[in-house]
Amino acid sequence: MFCTRPSCFSARLRPPAGRSSCGGICLTVLRVVLVSGLSGAGKASILRALEDLGYEAVDNPPLTLVADIVSRSERPLAIGLDARSRGFEPELVLSALALLRLNLDLRPELVYAWADETALLRRFTETRRRHPLAPQGRVVDGIAEEAALTQPLRDGADLVIDTSNLPLAELRKIIEARFRPELSAGTKQPGLVVSLISFAFPAGLPREADMVFDARFLRNPHYDPTLRPRTGLDEMVAAYVEADPDFAEFIDGIKALLVLVLPRFVQEGKKYATIAVGCSGGRHRSVYIIELLAHGLSSPSGSGTERKDWQITVTHRELEQEGLVQPIRTASTTDGIVRSYIVPSMSGPPLTREV
Repeated sequence: MFCTRPSCFSARLRPPAGRSSCGGICLTVLRVVLVSGLSGAGKASILRALEDLGYEAVDNPPLTLVADIVSRSERPLAIGLDARSRGFEPELVLSALALLRLNLDLRPELVYAWADETALLRRFTETRRRHPLAPQGRVVDGIAEEAALTQPLRDGADLVIDTSNLPLAELRKIIEARFRPELSAGTKQPGLVVSLISFAFPAGLPREADMVFDARFLRNPHYDPTLRPRTGLDEMVAAYVEADPDFAEFIDGIKALLVLVLPRFVQEGKKYATIAVGCSGGRHRSVYIIELLAHGLSSPSGSGTERKDWQITVTHRELEQEGLVQPIRTASTTDGIVRSYIVPSMSGPPLTREV
């Protein structure tokens, strides 16, 4: 049985190393979010959204371990508690929440996810999962039983979210707006990570690519003996590629598409987007185009949008595999672009050219 007496519970809520209990104003307050609700209503999605915000997520621990988990955590904490949890009783959850609130080092909140019966029946039908309270019976009976069982949690919740007709992107927005960790001065919450990759088509498409552009129709520096040993990081190659009569229109088209879709990716809560540009050898045309896109997307004036909610990373797959750039263990950031390599030597990188 889970003891909810203050002497038992709060004794296990000693602040971890790095946080000290304060007698008045706390400079560092640990956010603790308890997530409960109906099965199929989106509790797992809420936990994932909190995890993406930097919370440590723990799903369905025994209630007897909640105090220890909280006392040992050194970063914001999200704990899923529902009918599947060992020893689950709504009254005990509420008692634990009340005792957490007595600790001035903590900022605990209870989130309850709810959806109507029609939405829950549809979701269980689509996923073919069994309801935890009706493993051998009808799903509708399990829904009704769980709704009655967890009603005290819904009544005592700090935030009740009805997900019946709520798109996942909107759910993430609600969670991010309310539970985004407070940032120290000079830091910024990570947003969309845009990975730009150059590659050679004969070596295969990057499996993680969301969008792929084919630059093989542009004239090929490979057939110029002077340019063949060079790469798209070289100004001579850049000038040769740019001289193609269709180059400007091609780049403008890619830029227009990215300016359209990347802000929408951010709005929908997407965390990663991979843009790949390929050519025959992955050494000249695709490399230069990726560098142009990286510069344009890392600069508000170059990207055509007033605000930038993404981080740019650049990978030249074939150059790295052929040893034409030198990989480094710790990625470096230059001009707002994260690179995992250094270039041994080149005659002027085309990073200052406008897209």
